[in-house]
Amino acid sequence: MMQKKAVVLLNMGGPNNLDEVKVFLHNMFNDKNIITVKSDFLRSFIAFMIVTSRSKAAKKNYSQIGGKSPIVGYTKALVAKLQKEFDDTFITFAMRYTPPFGDEALAQIQEKGIKEVFLLPLYPHFSTTTTKSSLEDFRTLMRSKKMDLKLSSIKRFFGNERYNELLIQRILEALGDQDPKDFTLICSAHSLPQKIVDKGDPYQREILLHVEHIKAMLQAKKIVFQGVHVAYQSKLGPVKWLEPSLEEKLKSLTCKKVLIAPLSFTIDNSETEFELDIEYREVAHALGYEEYRVAKCPNDADAFVAMLKEIIVHS
Repeated sequence: MMQKKAVVLLNMGGPNNLDEVKVFLHNMFNDKNIITVKSDFLRSFIAFMIVTSRSKAAKKNYSQIGGKSPIVGYTKALVAKLQKEFDDTFITFAMRYTPPFGDEALAQIQEKGIKEVFLLPLYPHFSTTTTKSSLEDFRTLMRSKKMDLKLSSIKRFFGNERYNELLIQRILEALGDQDPKDFTLICSAHSLPQKIVDKGDPYQREILLHVEHIKAMLQAKKIVFQGVHVAYQSKLGPVKWLEPSLEEKLKSLTCKKVLIAPLSFTIDNSETEFELDIEYREVAHALGYEEYRVAKCPNDADAFVAMLKEIIVHS
């Protein structure tokens, strides 16, 4: 059957090998939605300084999780499963900062003669640094190729019930046969500079709403943790970031059994498999934690495929 529509899953991306670490950092910190200074020259200089100072350490970090980010592999598996659900719709994906970029997805769409495209950012919450950046990038690439496409998109899905059922399923998988009453649950979200939120970015507000929604669902299911908290990870540089940081939250808790649920990621990446599962595990053990567990992201789970299919069908 001829494919009449394309769906492009959008995400930040991550290095496919150690040689791409500099590419990833360079592209990320040259993004005007990430480094929000008005001067392109100043942004380029800041990006150069960050790449120069962080590349070596970043390569070392990636070498501990197989020499690459897992995000592309998980996304390919997700796309393959999702494609099996559709005959007349072409499913592909594009990364913001590392290959495959949006121009590859556009070349596929052009080759197939498709004129209708649904952009589906895999960020549960809207932020100028993620959703807006990815959508803008795709549209800019489309204009540069002079392609006339009918575009539509979704900007958030943290309130989707099927999605939240899956998040709770992932939490319970990580918990195993342990009693939740013995654990504190921390919903960890990627941090943002406070100044970006102060300028009107809705990300923090949506994170807090999401945590309240998760808490209500847990209560309805009679799944009782010692406490449910939110914390922020992945801060960089001397500016003020969202608080509390995950390290601060770990230091403040008296319960020494903790389960971390990555709230702002749908696909596991270096921030989950290295930062949460390795770096913060070491922090927790140094603080005397008896148990430290990290829930998996949705990745290519069948329930995530079903949820995305529902969004696409109703788009």
